[in-house]
Amino acid sequence: MKKNLQIFIFLVFGISNIFANDFREVKEITLKKDEQTKILVKYGTFEKLFKFRWTLYTNEGLVIHRSYDRKVAQNVLYLNHKNQSFRVELKARGADNYNVPYVLVKFKEFKYETKEAVFELFLSDEKQQLELKYLDKA
Repeated sequence: MKKNLQIFIFLVFGISNIFANDFREVKEITLKKDEQTKILVKYGTFEKLFKFRWTLYTNEGLVIHRSYDRKVAQNVLYLNHKNQSFRVELKARGADNYNVPYVLVKFKEFKYETKEAVFELFLSDEKQQLELKYLDKA
């Protein structure tokens, strides 16, 4: 029985390491209300602009406006809740591209004294196809 438990624990940790997603890049961004961050996404001959900003923080919910590749969306993110991030696929799915590169934006903290929201950006790009250029805040 003890041997079976050891094998089970080894398999659980071994498999979880195989399927763990290692992010290529992690960046922290702090934004004030209506301050927009712009990120230029480059791959191949394409250049696309990813933009997001927050407009309202109430009842511990942060309203986010974002756009990428002519797609506009709005999210409400919460701290300490399963709805604390959003994911944007940066490249179209193709026959050879099952695991598409994406950026995950996570609401990390709200600073009440300065009224700033802190975000973490995680880039998942297994094939190293993308280059991100962080432009000045607007």
